[in-house]
Amino acid sequence: MEKRVVQAPGIAPPRSDYSHAVRVTRGSLLIISGQVPLDANGVLVGKHDFEAQARQVFANLAAVLHAEGADFTNVVQFRTYLTHYAYVKKFARLRHELFQEYYPSGAYPPHTLLVVTSLAYPDYLIEVEAIAALDT
Repeated sequence: MEKRVVQAPGIAPPRSDYSHAVRVTRGSLLIISGQVPLDANGVLVGKHDFEAQARQVFANLAAVLHAEGADFTNVVQFRTYLTHYAYVKKFARLRHELFQEYYPSGAYPPHTLLVVTSLAYPDYLIEVEAIAALDT
């Protein structure tokens, strides 16, 4: 199998031993690592602001998708991690707002939502990973 690491412009480099995304050239899948609320300079966005963090995470996902000539319509799966149950309703409202724009037809991709004790850094309130199917 042929794989290529995607170096997406406009987002911070990985903070550990992972890639933001890997493109599988056979099978045309783009596997996007969990995106966190860091801007392109690696600065945390919205330290105690869940909505600001969530919007940054989706902006980072968009940057990775665009780096491969894709957009949210190419996403075939999301997995979201939240650090507190209190964020579930906030996330649902924001997701509904964003998905009206990303998926006007209402054809939403599968999406798993998990509430966890903590993410890699204690100031992160949300992390989202995705899998996209790309044209060959």
